[in-house]
Amino acid sequence: MSSADNSYESMLCVKPEVHVYRIPPRASNRGYRAADWKLDEPAWSGRMKITAKGKMAYIKLEDRNTGELFAQAPVEQYPGCVVESVTDSSRYFVIRIEDGNGRHAFIGLGFADRGDSFDFNVALQDHFKWVKQEGELAKMEASESTAPKLDLSFKEGQTIKISIGNIKKKEAGAKARPMGGGLLPPPPGAKAGGVIPPPGGQQTDSAEPTNTAALFDFGSPVPAAQPSSDMWGDFTSAGSNSSKDAVKSGWVQFS
Repeated sequence: MSSADNSYESMLCVKPEVHVYRIPPRASNRGYRAADWKLDEPAWSGRMKITAKGKMAYIKLEDRNTGELFAQAPVEQYPGCVVESVTDSSRYFVIRIEDGNGRHAFIGLGFADRGDSFDFNVALQDHFKWVKQEGELAKMEASESTAPKLDLSFKEGQTIKISIGNIKKKEAGAKARPMGGGLLPPPPGAKAGGVIPPPGGQQTDSAEPTNTAALFDFGSPVPAAQPSSDMWGDFTSAGSNSSKDAVKSGWVQFS
C-alpha cells in the first residue's frame, strides 16, 4: 500500500459497552478460562472501537463519554497472540495491550451480548482476509512485471507465408493436362509460313499473277480475296519475265 493509504484510518467496528477484567497468570497450556475471573467486578467499562490503518488493525478502549483512550491493542494478524479466545465462553477474550513505550500487558475483554462478540470476530477476520488478498494480488503483479513479455508483432521487413495445398494441386493438374485438338507437328524441313511445293513440279524463283488487281484490291480495306481453286495455275503459266515484274511491284519472293 502507498503512504497515502497508510495515513488513512478506517472504522471497522464500534461497540458502546464492553468490560475489562484483571486476569490471573496462565496456569497451564490449556488456555484461559473466564470462570477464573471476577466477572461481576470488571476493572473498567466503556466503549470499544476497531480501526484499520494500512495492514494493521487496532482495538481501542475509550471512555464512552469523553472518548479518552484507556488502552490500545495493535493487531498485526488474526488469529494470533494479540487476541485469544477463552476456553469456556464465546463472549470473552484475552487481548494484549501496549502503552506505546514497548511495554505490554494482558487483560480480559468481555461483551454483554453474544452478537457483539460475533461482530468483534467478523470485523477482525474480514480485515485480515482483505490483507491476504491484497498481498497475493501484489505478488501476482510483481511476477507479471518481471516475467518477459511475448512479442508477437511483426518486425520491419518481416512477412508471413501461407501455403494453400488445394490451389497447388489444381495448378499441377492444369499443367499436366495435354492440349486439346490433337495437333501434329509440322513435317521436317518445313519453315514457318512456307508453302509445301506440289509433287512432281519445280518451284520457280518468283511468280506473280499477270493481273494483280484480280487477287488484291489495294484501294479497299476489305481483306484479300481467296485465290481460285487452282492455286498453282497462274504461277506455272508465268513466263521468264514474271520474276522481274515481281521485284518491280514489291512482292515478297518465296524461297
